[in-house]
Amino acid sequence: MSRGGSQGSSRGSSLLELVVIVAVALGLALGIQAFLVKPYRIPSESMVPTLEVGERVLVNRIGSRFGSPAVGDVVVFNPPVGAESGEGTQCGERPVRGAACDRPTDRKAKVTFIKRVVGAPGDTIAIRDGRVIRNGRPAREPFISDTCGGQVGAGCDFPRPITVPPGHYFMMGDNRGASDDSRFWGPVPESWIIGKAFASYWPPDRIGLL
Repeated sequence: MSRGGSQGSSRGSSLLELVVIVAVALGLALGIQAFLVKPYRIPSESMVPTLEVGERVLVNRIGSRFGSPAVGDVVVFNPPVGAESGEGTQCGERPVRGAACDRPTDRKAKVTFIKRVVGAPGDTIAIRDGRVIRNGRPAREPFISDTCGGQVGAGCDFPRPITVPPGHYFMMGDNRGASDDSRFWGPVPESWIIGKAFASYWPPDRIGLL
């Protein structure tokens, strides 16, 4: 009898241990997603050809807490309220004729976007045929999709420079003719940036570092 009782107790301890291990593993996984790395699915064609619709990337969340993003980084962030409408007219103030939006609305939206940083605080930004003119010089952008050539009304030309405010970053999609971005709703406060996308993990033929 004592042997059977001992075996039952052992089985109960093993089951409890398994439950604890699973709970700890789940907690660690949720903690990693919440504070370190988070998966993100590409919802639109605004980052083509760098990122395709439905592609999945990993976002480094901890890096945004210990360092500012750099020009060229692909980042996930909350845009200003109004950007989620997709109308491309939600600037925080009426832009000067021939210039991109230089001021966002005051509140951040609940949705998340993924774009590339093309301007840092203090940079001057102009757009000509979809290409960034940063501090008076054409930016080197081998990653963009040449979708702006000859288009009218696609937000491809903002020849009058604006200055990115302190603590803000100017975001643009790589698919310049099909991206709703800072050109229309302004630079993004650094505190609204969730993290840098650093790798693609799905589909298999797109696996790699960004």
